[in-house]
Amino acid sequence: MTTIADRPAATATRHRWLVQLGVDSAYVLVGLPLGSIAFALVLAGLAAGVALLPAFLAGIPVLAGTAYLARGLAEAERTRLASVLRRPRVGVFYPHSRPDATPLRRLFTPFTDVQYWLDALHALVRFPVNLVTASVVVVWWLITLGGLTYVLWDWTLPQEPGGGIPPGMIVVNDVPLVEVFGLANTFGNRVLVNTAIGAVFAVTLPFVVRLCALLEAWLAHAMLNGVAGLRDQVALLTRDRDAAQAQTAAAVSAEAVALRRLERDIHDGPQQRLVRIAVDLGRARQQLASDPEAAARTVDEALAQTREALDELRTLSRGIAPPILTDRGLAAAVAALAARATVPVHVGISADLPRLTPLAEQTAYFTIAEALANVAKHSGATRAAVVVELHDDRLVATITDDGRGGAHVAKGHGLAGLTDRLQAVGGELWISSPPGGPTSIRAEIPHPLAGAGDGGGTTATVRPGPSA
Repeated sequence: MTTIADRPAATATRHRWLVQLGVDSAYVLVGLPLGSIAFALVLAGLAAGVALLPAFLAGIPVLAGTAYLARGLAEAERTRLASVLRRPRVGVFYPHSRPDATPLRRLFTPFTDVQYWLDALHALVRFPVNLVTASVVVVWWLITLGGLTYVLWDWTLPQEPGGGIPPGMIVVNDVPLVEVFGLANTFGNRVLVNTAIGAVFAVTLPFVVRLCALLEAWLAHAMLNGVAGLRDQVALLTRDRDAAQAQTAAAVSAEAVALRRLERDIHDGPQQRLVRIAVDLGRARQQLASDPEAAARTVDEALAQTREALDELRTLSRGIAPPILTDRGLAAAVAALAARATVPVHVGISADLPRLTPLAEQTAYFTIAEALANVAKHSGATRAAVVVELHDDRLVATITDDGRGGAHVAKGHGLAGLTDRLQAVGGELWISSPPGGPTSIRAEIPHPLAGAGDGGGTTATVRPGPSA
């Protein structure tokens, strides 16, 4: 049973059918004269150009002009395709001559691109297809309209056999159609048979017209837009390849920077202390026999240096792979970062944040750690905040502070390494840090859940804020 709520939807559906029937019918019927004109012009141009080829200066311009004519006809057909295929018009790129090209080279431009040849071929191929489809559509419309309106014009047909035209709308072997069905040749029977035939054709009319329109449209789409589609796919693959290469380069660069920083930190910190410990222990050994008290003091100093070296090594290890991140997840690791920060940090992150892939968690952790380190060293801030959220397929980390501003990712600044780190995983980075503050850093990272693979994005950008 159809409810009242269903009636508007049914009415809209019937309206769409009628509109599409009109669009398809117009496309096929208008396509016949257009196809005839295109066939005649392109065929004449090609024939004249080939005939004049022995006279080089005459044949080549004619063929080039025919190619441009075929291109214009193809552009018109692409515009007509949109309503039939229910998709946006496809823009096709045609190569242009270089600005410094000679007139002769410009003349040869159409011959170097396959799309011009496909345009001309379509102008020749479409005509026989137009002829068949238009004939079918015209016949279906005539039978539909003639059958449904037969009751209005039956009286115009001669009713006497001597009139030269058998009675009835349609005859089969000089026998009225109504009698073929075993009915008497009366007005009521003729109306019944012909109206029934009209109704059958009316029911099938939208499907037949749609089929004919799609036959023409898909032929045109394949010949006029196929190469453009392949070119777009090649361009997309090229962009993906370039993005992959950029991510690989960024990953290598980020790893190299991290290794250089680790090497520098070890050299400037623990290594120097270990050298001093070795010197102190050597001096204590010499003092042991002559001055035991001095040797004890030297050993105490070495023990103090050992504790400081251990503290520095722990600090450096947090920059490699903090155990809390591996064991308890990103929420706990960020809370630990905030607890060690030199300025008060408000953390907004759900404790039940699902575990992500190790790559996503480490990238988010190191991004937040680097940002908080920049806050402590350079911003002069009195407070900061870290908010981590899941948005669709992205992990979004936002770090803000009330410092003096001026933060950016140029080399020599604290945030320089974030660019390569995020680009390596297909992430994005926004920085807004006007002079005088506040500073806001927003990092978006692809976040497949743990066990779903270490997928990443295909683009990576660094976008400064509007007042950075």
